[in-house]
Amino acid sequence: MWQSIADRGRRRPGMPGKFPAALAAFGAVKTPALRLTGLARDIEPKIYGRVGNLEVRLARTWSEIKLAQRLRYQVFYEEMSAVPTRLAQFRRRDEDAYDALCDHLLVVDVDQTKPGRAGRPERPKVVGTYRILRQEVAERGPGFYSASEYDISPLLRRKASTHRFMELGRSCVLSPYRSKRSVELLWHGLWTYVRENRIDVMIGCASFEGIDLDEHRMALSFLHHRALAPEEWRCRAKDHLYIPMNRMPEAEIDQKAALKAMPPLIKAYLRLGAYFGDGAVLDKQFGTTDVLVIMPVANIDPRYFEHYGTPNETKSRIAVDA
Repeated sequence: MWQSIADRGRRRPGMPGKFPAALAAFGAVKTPALRLTGLARDIEPKIYGRVGNLEVRLARTWSEIKLAQRLRYQVFYEEMSAVPTRLAQFRRRDEDAYDALCDHLLVVDVDQTKPGRAGRPERPKVVGTYRILRQEVAERGPGFYSASEYDISPLLRRKASTHRFMELGRSCVLSPYRSKRSVELLWHGLWTYVRENRIDVMIGCASFEGIDLDEHRMALSFLHHRALAPEEWRCRAKDHLYIPMNRMPEAEIDQKAALKAMPPLIKAYLRLGAYFGDGAVLDKQFGTTDVLVIMPVANIDPRYFEHYGTPNETKSRIAVDA
């Protein structure tokens, strides 16, 4: 949900970055990683699965979160077109206040992980990440990040008493590791977290690379005409940020071309049954066109849960168009 389901100071950009549009580039512990202080050398990692040399786990120390921030910087700022602040450029990390509130899902290359020295913990090679913010944590803090672009308060008023929400953001995978295997591991970890925390709805911002609306007109129009959230689930971009997604008549849309023009993660969300909010938002700092993804877990075909629920190397594969 996919860059994404949600990041400026913040989220990651569309393809390898945000709610996940990062897929292209693309539970549960009841307390987020921020509660982990010091080296936490005796804390066993929360491991969700492993395939070959890759392992998906939750970050257990602030040092591991910093490794995720460095990965995000490498993808969003060095590979993509995001413009860093002077502080981010100096530290070479993509970081914001939300990092301390969130759980951080990591994909680690165990073969490249460096052993600890002098009693210090190992230094894992983090090659993929997803940032997760649960509703109860957001309510105790600054709220959901996606609220900076979309008016999600009516949706929360309608559904929060009966549904548990979770926001996704800052998803990305290091270039040499952008394979089906890495993506599936991230999704396996995500679904496991969803089940452990009894999440009902995932939300977040996904992104198209670039802010040229003519380039995205067919894809945005497809989302507007074919996947706009029904009224009970709909959220609208904030008035001062609102960009119409209805940029061409439905009859003129070439479905094949529209899907081809979408980041792989957005296509994956469509297959899973996600809805999309009303209006897009231009993120000039990250150079992306953002859309809001709303994914009720009840909409997801049970086959996907069965597939991602077994973290071994022999399970059958459901294709992820990455």
